[in-house]
Amino acid sequence: MEALQIEVAKRLLAINTIKISPKTPFTWASGWKSPIYCDNRKILSYPETRKFIYEQFAKLIKEKYPESEVIAGVATGAIAHGALVAEELGLPFVYVRSKPKDHGLENLIEGDLQPGKKVVVIEDLVSTGLSSLNAVTTLRNYGADVMGMLSIFSYNFSVAAEKFKEADVELTSLSNYNLLLKVAHQSGEITDSQLENLNRWRQDPAHWGR
Repeated sequence: MEALQIEVAKRLLAINTIKISPKTPFTWASGWKSPIYCDNRKILSYPETRKFIYEQFAKLIKEKYPESEVIAGVATGAIAHGALVAEELGLPFVYVRSKPKDHGLENLIEGDLQPGKKVVVIEDLVSTGLSSLNAVTTLRNYGADVMGMLSIFSYNFSVAAEKFKEADVELTSLSNYNLLLKVAHQSGEITDSQLENLNRWRQDPAHWGR
């Protein structure tokens, strides 16, 4: 699995999906200052990498969850990726909103999902795990049997690992923060001092840069 995660990290860096900028940090929706930003939507613009990602997702699902019946994407970043995986596997697809629409049917789940179906969730990015697990809760409340979640990238936050364990959800990521730093450092894309700074951020992201 590590070989795959390293390959994905290399591909994400090659198309500038990962932006590393310790000197000019990014601001997340949570208010956290971050020296790194991961924009997996860019993958969709690169056919070779896009295909590689959804094929690896499909391969993992066949290996880990062969009895899966539905693929669910987390809105909005994982909608396209999830739909591609569902197409590759020939399975139905739904996606989960973060909040109901303010008009029409006010759905949280878009698509045709029958209670009791075995669902694998596709996520583009896992940081604290809050929004990802909210999607799982929505699916479970609807009666779905959530078998696990697959993401393109994870920041390896311990708080996320704890939340996934508490929620009894298995998370498998195609790449992660630790291996990304390893690949970027070995290739010379980040210096020794930048590596130290990036590791320090991961230890306490809520207070880094303040």
